[in-house]
Amino acid sequence: MDRVGGVVPFARFMELALYAPGLGYYEHATVGRKGDFYTSVSVGPLFGELMALQGVPWLEEVEEPVWVEAGAHDGRFAADFLGWMRANAPSLYGRMRYRIVEPSVRRRGWQQQTLGEHGEIVEWVDAVAPFSGVLFGNELLDAFPLERFGWEGGTGTWFRWGVQAVGSGFGWCRLPAGPIEQTPLAGLPAALLEVLPDGYTVECSPMAEQWWGNAAAALRRGRMVTLDYGYDAAERFRPERTRGTLRGFRAHRFVDDVLADPGCVDLTAHVDFGRIAEVGERAGLTSELLETQRRFLTGIMAQTLKPGECADFGEWTPSRVRQFQTLTHPQHLGHSFRVLVQARL
Repeated sequence: MDRVGGVVPFARFMELALYAPGLGYYEHATVGRKGDFYTSVSVGPLFGELMALQGVPWLEEVEEPVWVEAGAHDGRFAADFLGWMRANAPSLYGRMRYRIVEPSVRRRGWQQQTLGEHGEIVEWVDAVAPFSGVLFGNELLDAFPLERFGWEGGTGTWFRWGVQAVGSGFGWCRLPAGPIEQTPLAGLPAALLEVLPDGYTVECSPMAEQWWGNAAAALRRGRMVTLDYGYDAAERFRPERTRGTLRGFRAHRFVDDVLADPGCVDLTAHVDFGRIAEVGERAGLTSELLETQRRFLTGIMAQTLKPGECADFGEWTPSRVRQFQTLTHPQHLGHSFRVLVQARL
């Protein structure tokens, strides 16, 4: 807690809870059936294989192709991706580089253990450096610390949600909103503000937007791809989201109190893809698509079924079919997840 008053903005609380060296959630979290949450990678190798299939034409468009992954966690996606590339696109595999953006020493160790067999093809960096190829992030942007703003109906003003020490735990408090020009709150129509209930909460992540903008500036030629659960600009304000989209997960269950047990709970919120797309476009990128994961992966899968195309992808075994159903089913990952692809070609 801040020494003055024992209060911090929620963004600072989230940053410490997730990333404090040696103590933050992502310094020790496990993913999958034995962990706290599933990702598309947890389902099985199919997700990485489909992305590798899609990645072949993207990477072949540049002379010295680099696939940059941010948010690689234990390296499982990279292993699935590179394993398929080595078996099915050996020429490209031999001349590409797989660059992992990873500032955490502990997570880098996990990744090196997982990816040892791929040798010099894999390299690690602390931040995105200039590259040509593809930047990829799966469930990356939702994990950046975020600001939470609430509407105070009585005064017709916004406030910032903060966190304060309460006994041996933590509780919510209201702080001045400060400048709102760079938040989703600027320029809202009066008709909308008139119907917002007291305490209506929206989130934004200036850190995620800044990161995306910096990465876009580093892209010389190629694409940036991010997959996450989120919404577009038209869905930014919804009547059912009066308390925002912030959620806590532990052992695959929602946590009622997201402020309890910091460092032991995954904190996450929906990504505002409308704002992320705007950041990329301001950096000179062209938005190629923003659609559900279901439609995106179905389009890739369809390529494997065309006669004479993608014959090396392999048989659609019962295991692959089950994985695909989980990745695309509306009640699993297919509907709530969005895919944004932006390009500089």
